Amino acid sequence: MGNFSGQVALVTGAASGIGLAISRRLLAEGARLVAYDINRQALEEAFGANASVARLEVMDITCQEAVEASVQKVVEELGCVDILINCAGITGKTNTKTHEVCSQDLHKVFELNFMSSFYTSKAVLPYMLKANYGRILHLASIAGKEGNAGMLAYSASKAAVIGMTKVQGKEYAETGITVNAMAPAVIQTPLVDAMPEAQVKYMTDKIPMKRCGTLDEATDLALYIVSKQNSFTTGFTFDLTGGRATY
Repeated sequence: MGNFSGQVALVTGAASGIGLAISRRLLAEGARLVAYDINRQALEEAFGANASVARLEVMDITCQEAVEASVQKVVEELGCVDILINCAGITGKTNTKTHEVCSQDLHKVFELNFMSSFYTSKAVLPYMLKANYGRILHLASIAGKEGNAGMLAYSASKAAVIGMTKVQGKEYAETGITVNAMAPAVIQTPLVDAMPEAQVKYMTDKIPMKRCGTLDEATDLALYIVSKQNSFTTGFTFDLTGGRATY
C-alpha cells in the first residue's frame, strides 16, 4: 500500500506477538524497519530473508547506553527515525497477591515494560525534534488503567507507561511529534498463551465481547496511531478492549 513509504520505523519486541504483527504490516506499507529484540533466532526467522528490512538489532533494551548507541547508528545510516513503537514487554509472575510479590521480579518487569520505553523515547526524541516530526507509540494495557488482581508488577508498570505518555504528549505537542499509547485487553499472542488459564479467564470474563482481541485489530489501530493522518491526538491512550474500558 505504501502509506509509510520511506519512513524509518523502530519497533521493539519485533520478533513476536503484537510487535511482529506491526513490523510485518509496516514492511508491507513501505517502511524501512529497524527491528529490536533480544531473541536473535526469532528475529532471523521472522525477518532474515526479507531484504527490505533496514536493520536487525539483537540487544537488551533495558541497557540505556546500548539503546542510545544503537539509535545513533540508525540515524547515521538511515538519516532519521520517524516512528518508534515500544512493544517489548513481559508479565512477570502472575496469579500472585501483593504480599507474595518478589521484589526482584517487580524490578525486572519495570525495567522492560517501563524503563526501556523511557530509554528508547529519550534516545529518538532529539532526532525527531530536529526533523520537526515524529510518531511514538507505547504499548500499555487495560491492566494499567484498571489493575488486574494477581498482576501487580505488570499492572503498575503499564500504569507508569500511561503516565509517561501523558507527560510526553504535552511536552512535545508543538513540535510535530505525537506520543500516544495503546491499551489492549487480552490479545491472542504467545505471551497470553503462556499465562495460567485461570488468569486469562479472569481477564477475558471482564470483556463485554467475551473474546480476545486479534493481532490484526491491534495492528490496524497501531498503524493509524503512528500515521501522518493522526496529527491532532497526542498524550492519549487508545482503547482496544472489546468494551471493557469506555473512558
